[in-house]
Formats: sequence, structure tokens, C-alpha cells
Amino acid sequence: MLNPDDRQFRPMEWIVRKSGLAWTRNRPRTMTRPRKRRRPLALIRPMALTVAFLGLSGCGGFHLIYTPVGQGLSGYARDHATPYVLAMDDVGMACEHGLGVEPLLYSFSRVTHNPDLTGTLLQVLGGICGERDAVEEELRYLRASYHNNISEMQDARSSLQRRYAINAKRRLLAYERSMAAFDFDPTQPELDECPPYRNNQDELTFMLGLLSGLQAVMDDARSGGRAGVSRGLAMQVERAATCLGNKKWGGMPGNLRALVWTLLPDSRPDGIDDPWQFMAENRQLAMDKGVRTAMVLELVMAENLNRTDTMAEVLSVLAESEGNFTVSPDYRLVDSTGMEVARFVSDRLWTRRYGHATPSNRFGRISKDREPGKEIDTEGLL
Repeated sequence: MLNPDDRQFRPMEWIVRKSGLAWTRNRPRTMTRPRKRRRPLALIRPMALTVAFLGLSGCGGFHLIYTPVGQGLSGYARDHATPYVLAMDDVGMACEHGLGVEPLLYSFSRVTHNPDLTGTLLQVLGGICGERDAVEEELRYLRASYHNNISEMQDARSSLQRRYAINAKRRLLAYERSMAAFDFDPTQPELDECPPYRNNQDELTFMLGLLSGLQAVMDDARSGGRAGVSRGLAMQVERAATCLGNKKWGGMPGNLRALVWTLLPDSRPDGIDDPWQFMAENRQLAMDKGVRTAMVLELVMAENLNRTDTMAEVLSVLAESEGNFTVSPDYRLVDSTGMEVARFVSDRLWTRRYGHATPSNRFGRISKDREPGKEIDTEGLL
């Protein structure tokens, strides 16, 4: 404290110090309050605000709003939307659902994990729409061929190849997502471990992923190889399908393997001399389980290898089942999609022979009182 009797006492300095202001001797006119020590809480608040701002801005892949929303949407799609869609019988609505929801759901992978489990099924549904578009162009090509319209054939052929190439990529992605969802390596030479399914929906997802992989190979072949899908993928599907119960799933896993056996005879296991006999035996399993897709796989392969007798037989069985068949209520969509593919096969057969699609009351039957249309050489069109 300053002593008023001190010779060095300066009244102005005494007043300033009593008021709590700092006195700068070198600059007597500058007066500032002494700097107070900041409390730890005062330092924490701006840091918390900074972290919140970074979270809201999406830095680091985490977002305080979008991340939980994405996780909630993925969980809802897996637990509620997927079972609902699988129980539908409207194939068109289901495939549009896949095309519409897939970009929305996967956009959240920027702020949360990849929803590969649900994404597999969405991509499978998108592949159904893609096949519909490609088949329409294929039928246009066959009509043009029936009427010997070369320019129309050229246009339709180019269009269908583009569409099959796009669809092959979609189905390849569905296959890759299903493998990622279960952390399953399909390239392993020896199958040491199968995916850990939590429920039937997981098992079905894995199976549809395998089916999409095989379809990707077929679609790429129809596209003229434009999608670049490896033919070795077929052997991966054959091995992975052993992780599924053939009887439980109405012959579908067995017929997936049998399709590969027909193409690659060396891949047949011991005891399988005739893959076609094996597939014929699976027909009753398909009927018993309420999902006829196994028979459709047999039909598709018969078409690819031009086994007309097998095609006629399977189409007849499918047509006869229309009136008295009980579809599995949980998997109506799987059965309805298979039956749509069967009608695609029938339409191609009718259009190739008669120039038009299957009449509504003639599914499963091919008239023998009409001659097929005149065949023309189409080798120079590609």
C-alpha cells in the first residue's frame, strides 16, 4: 500500500491502484484492468461447441443427426420393410421399391456403416426391373426376326445388349454385397466355414445373393460380354450353395449347383451322374415348400441349352400348379418373381415361333398345329 507521506507518492497512481486498474509506468496514459485467470469450465465450453459444430458439419464421417437417422433407417428396412416386401406378390411394385430406396439407404453409408444386408435385397429387386426392360427389347428383337425386319433387329439387339450389361452389373453388386454382409470369402478353394445366419431372412438373403451372382454371369453372356463378369464366379456360387439346406429352401440351393454342373461337368460331385434328373427330383420339394423358383431355374437352364422337351415339361407343371398351389405367405415375392421369369421364357418361345407373346390362356402350352416362322441368318447383325 502506498504511503501518502512517501516522497514518491503520486496521487493519480494511488487513485488508479485503488480502483483496481493497472498502471503502466512507461505509458502513464494507458490503463487496463488486470487479466483474470480463466476457469477450466470456460475453456471447456468453446471446445464442446467446436465438437458439436464438427458433428453437425459431418466431419470425420459422423453426424449428430444423419448418423442415427441412417442407423435407424437401416434397422427399419432390415427388420420391417424387408419382411413386408418379401410377402408381397406385386413384382413391379417391389422392383420399383428397390430402385427408389437403394440410393437413399446407401447415401447414409457416408455417415454410418454400409447396410450390405438390406442392400443385397434392394439390388436384387433392382435387377428384376432391369430384367423386365431387357426382356422387352429381346421380344422386340424376336418379333423383328419373325417378320424379317433387319433394321429393327439391329436396333433391338443393340438395345437389349446394353440393358443386359447394366443388369449384369447390378446383379454382380448384389452378389458382392451379400458376400460382404456375411464376411464370406467366395474365392476360398476349400469351404471351411459357412456364414453365421441369425434367422431365415439372413439365409434367404445369402441365397438370393448367390442367385444374383449366377444371373450376372448369364446376363453378361446375353450382353456379349460387355459387363466383364468373370465366368469363374459360377464355381464360387456352386461351392457357397452348399451352405444352404436344399430341402429347407425347396430345391433352390441344389438347382443353383446343378446349373453349374450342366455347364461344367467336371464340377459334379460324386453320385451326380445326371444333373437334369437331380433337378427333376427337386420339383416336388418346390411344390411342398410353396416356392416354385427351383423349377424356374431348371426351365431357364433348359432354355439356354435348347432342351425343348424339358422346357415343355416344366412349363406344363408350372401351368397346372396355378389353380391349386399354395404359396408360402412369407415368400410370395420369391415365388411371383420366379413365375414372371417363367412367363418370360414362354413369351420368348411363343414369339420365336409365332411372332407374339404367350396368350393369357395358353401359358404352359405350345400349339403344334402351327408352323414356326421362317428362320433367317442373323450372324452378320452383331
